[in-house]
Amino acid sequence: MILTIDRVNDLLDDMADSFPAALFDGLNGGINLLEEAKPDPEFPEGEMYILGEYCDDLLGQYINLYYGSFAALAEREDWGQETWEDELYTTLSHELTHHMEGRGGLHALDDRDAEELEEYRREYGGEM
Repeated sequence: MILTIDRVNDLLDDMADSFPAALFDGLNGGINLLEEAKPDPEFPEGEMYILGEYCDDLLGQYINLYYGSFAALAEREDWGQETWEDELYTTLSHELTHHMEGRGGLHALDDRDAEELEEYRREYGGEM
């Protein structure tokens, strides 16, 4: 099942409302749902997608979520409504954790992400 970008946006709005407001302090660029897919360039085409990313740059602090990446995985893995909601919630929570760690000068989640990516690289042949 492929949800429309409008439906995904509505789901994300509802999910964001369920988090404590304090998690959004300093997130001056908000949460952006972008239409495109973002394949991970370190993996074979179509094998790995970036679902979201926390950004802290000259534009401010914000979260980008990639609708096209979610849709590509949903199509490949035949997601239902519940899987869409789980994946969106998990990704939003993950990126908010990056935001909070960044505000506190921490990097535990960055370290864990790097370890998981290294594990995926080994699984896909180590040529990344």
